[in-house]
Amino acid sequence: MSNPQHLQYTKEHEWLTAAEAGVSTIGITKHAADALGDIVYVQLPAVGDTVTAGETCGELESTKSVSDLYSPVTGEVVEANQAVLDDFALVNSDPFEGGWLFKVRVEATEELLSADEYDAIINPA
Repeated sequence: MSNPQHLQYTKEHEWLTAAEAGVSTIGITKHAADALGDIVYVQLPAVGDTVTAGETCGELESTKSVSDLYSPVTGEVVEANQAVLDDFALVNSDPFEGGWLFKVRVEATEELLSADEYDAIINPA
C-alpha cells in the first residue's frame, strides 16, 4: 500500500498536509481505517479548541474497537469536517480526501514521518 507522498505522517497513523496560510488538514491513514474496520462514531475537537501535538483530541469508534485520535500538531482547531460527522463511513471509504477530520492553525508539530518512513513502519521488511 502506498501512502500519498505529499503528506506527512505520525507513528499513531495520522496524516497531515503542509500548512497553507498556517493551516494544516489532519486525518487518519488508510492503514488505520482498515485496521479499525467500519467506523460507527467519530468525536472530533471543536472549532476554537486548542490541540497539543502527541496528545489525544478525539476518538474513532468502530465495530471492532474504540481508538484515540492524536493531534500531530499544536494549535487552534479552525474547522471540523461536518461531512464526516454526518457520514462516518467517509473515513473508511476516502481517508485521504473526503474523510479528512479537522484543520488546525499550526503553532508547532511533533516529530513527523515522510510517506516512505511511514510505509517502512506499517510494512516492515
